[in-house]
Amino acid sequence: MVTTSFKLNNGLEMPAVGLGTWQSKAGEVQTAVSYALQNGYKLVDGAYCYANEDEVGEGLKEAFAAGVKREDVFVVTKVWATYNTRVEECLDKSLKSLGLDYVDLLLVHWPVLLNPNGNHDKFPTLPNGKRDVIWDYNHVDGWKQMEAVLKTGKTKAIGVSNYSKKYLEQLLPHATVVPAVNQIENHPSLPQQEIVDFCRENGIHVMAYSPLGSTGSPLMTAEPVVKIAEKKGVSAGTVLLSYHVSRGSTVLAKSVTPARIKANLEIVALDEEDLKLLNDYSDDLTSKGELKRYVYPPFGIDFGFPDKS
Repeated sequence: MVTTSFKLNNGLEMPAVGLGTWQSKAGEVQTAVSYALQNGYKLVDGAYCYANEDEVGEGLKEAFAAGVKREDVFVVTKVWATYNTRVEECLDKSLKSLGLDYVDLLLVHWPVLLNPNGNHDKFPTLPNGKRDVIWDYNHVDGWKQMEAVLKTGKTKAIGVSNYSKKYLEQLLPHATVVPAVNQIENHPSLPQQEIVDFCRENGIHVMAYSPLGSTGSPLMTAEPVVKIAEKKGVSAGTVLLSYHVSRGSTVLAKSVTPARIKANLEIVALDEEDLKLLNDYSDDLTSKGELKRYVYPPFGIDFGFPDKS
């Protein structure tokens, strides 16, 4: 039987599959969100930094008008790096754009502070063009603001994103509330097993983004992926999405095409043999030093990922 949701450490149920909205083009997000929610999706992942939450909000509004209930939709947003010292302000901006009174999950987008008084709301730069980073910022202080905003009722849960084991180890001894989720780039060519295992040990649910790698990624034609797809009678994409659900993680599928949005929801159960094939593939890439990370912003900071290639 295919798992459809996972219980978070605060008792909330998080759907196993969600619609991702990062890099979705303007003019397409509203329709994608509305269509997804009216065709089986119950989770929408967004962020202030994506600069499309107004459209996500319109999509939510359209879906609600069509009969989808707010309480049946799990909405995620993230505090961007210029707002890590102004968490509630960022959340309020997202809530206004989304047209909501609360989100289900609020995440710290990255454990770094970009100059909140810089020359750009989201991407402040120095005269030399590099990111304007506040180097003496302690991300634990930002988490304290997350804990404070949780008490306002404007979010039902709080978590982190792009946190390595090193950053989690720094955070947890000072956390009153253990993050409910850590959203990370995750796929067979970047298994991040060290982080996944650490999160499981500490009751932090893993949420995977970029599950197919990236455009042109070799994952879609990787031998074990193709072999499992043929065995199951499904697409390579379905195998890669199902990989996460079968290993106990929520996965984000990004598309604005109706047929693809619907297809991405068709998760299949992978057995131990299937997972071993994919894990062996990951281990082989690890031994060859060929793991591939596709998302690594130019902050000029070592986030402590063991595989930042």
